Amino acid sequence: MSRKLTLKNGLDLELEGAAPVAKPKKIAVATVAIVPDDFPGFTPKPEVAEGDKVFPGTPLFHDKWADQVKIVSPVGGTVKGIVRGARRKIERIEVDVDTASTASATATAPKTREQALDFLKAQGLWAMMRQRPYDIVPEANAIPRDIFITAFDSNPLAPNFDFLLEGHAMYLAEGVRILKLITDGRVYVSRRIGQSVANIPGAEMVDIDGAHPSGNPGVQAANIAPVNKGEVIFTLDALTLSRIGVVALTGHDGAWMSTVAVTGSEVRIPEYVDVPIGAPLSAILHNNIKEDSVHHRVISGNVFTGKKESLEGYLRYPYTQVTVIPEGDDVAEFMGWASMSPAKSSVSRSFPGHFFSRRLSPDARLMGGRRAMIMSGEYDKVIPMDILPEYLIKAIIARDIDKMEALGIYEVAPEDFAAAEYVDTSKLPLQQIVRDGLDYLRKELS
Repeated sequence: MSRKLTLKNGLDLELEGAAPVAKPKKIAVATVAIVPDDFPGFTPKPEVAEGDKVFPGTPLFHDKWADQVKIVSPVGGTVKGIVRGARRKIERIEVDVDTASTASATATAPKTREQALDFLKAQGLWAMMRQRPYDIVPEANAIPRDIFITAFDSNPLAPNFDFLLEGHAMYLAEGVRILKLITDGRVYVSRRIGQSVANIPGAEMVDIDGAHPSGNPGVQAANIAPVNKGEVIFTLDALTLSRIGVVALTGHDGAWMSTVAVTGSEVRIPEYVDVPIGAPLSAILHNNIKEDSVHHRVISGNVFTGKKESLEGYLRYPYTQVTVIPEGDDVAEFMGWASMSPAKSSVSRSFPGHFFSRRLSPDARLMGGRRAMIMSGEYDKVIPMDILPEYLIKAIIARDIDKMEALGIYEVAPEDFAAAEYVDTSKLPLQQIVRDGLDYLRKELS
């Protein structure tokens, strides 16, 4: 069963440095790291100590408030260390990889709802999904009304999901079977029109036509069956769905490998690589950054929602993309942000670059200073959801819970505002504002 959905608003940012579809290069790494901050709503408590031996699927953390919810090791090896920051906050657990370690944690494919819930939580898969409202790791006692899965990524330079999911049909079907056990509603799988992802048994397929953020599962949910106050839905991508099937059918060995798109205008050779999740960026980008004397910004993820990292950093959730672009802090440009250079990317017709169809290579500069919020309606043009985004942002800043609820905060996640943040004349950090608002609302209503 399938249906078609057309989204009229959005923004596709065409950048240089897309990775061509080709056989990925396998990269051996010495260390991986898992960062608890990648899992909002999860309060980590270590289950291992420095020097402990682990296998793929061995729990590294559990949630302090729900010890059945685990985050597991993607590799076999030895715990190198638990790195802590200010006030002993856990910043990451590092694991030295032992390529000779072939054992892995085992799992039995669940047959009932209780078994499915236990399976997902214990095998580290529950933490890979997200719950609306609040855009957090699902609460341990949450039962979703519906589950929404995206089979494509519409972010700039995003990896090709048809390529990443090739040969995964059996695992996708098993993943859907398991997820159907934990909901009384429907499991929706959305794909872009023209994709080769086949219909998955048990899922309601949705063919989507539209620009970014059409690939965000929350945007898809808002246009298919919006979440209301008192309801809970789960969202995830098709790679996580496949991983659920892999662990259920074959165990953890190899389940936590990721094919990563190495992209961006400052990458010498855009390509795909195979690495364990949490791999060091220094290994992924080894000898593959241009030596062109400009400062570089290394991003784990895409330019809209990724995390700024150094080369000493690690691949961060959702573990599918690395981008390198110019930083821009070393640029001395005539007229600065007001330059009319055709190389400058802009959604405004005031700039010549708006009228060129070629791919652009912008840097990471803010291009102007932050200023008072301008009610121009520009957010609505890039957010295909039935909300009033500017008024919602104002309600969040004012910490007005009643207005936040009335204006649709239960439907949104920070990533849904990424394109709006890019076009925002006021230069507001919209994604951080939404994240802070969701955290505040959850704290006040819990």
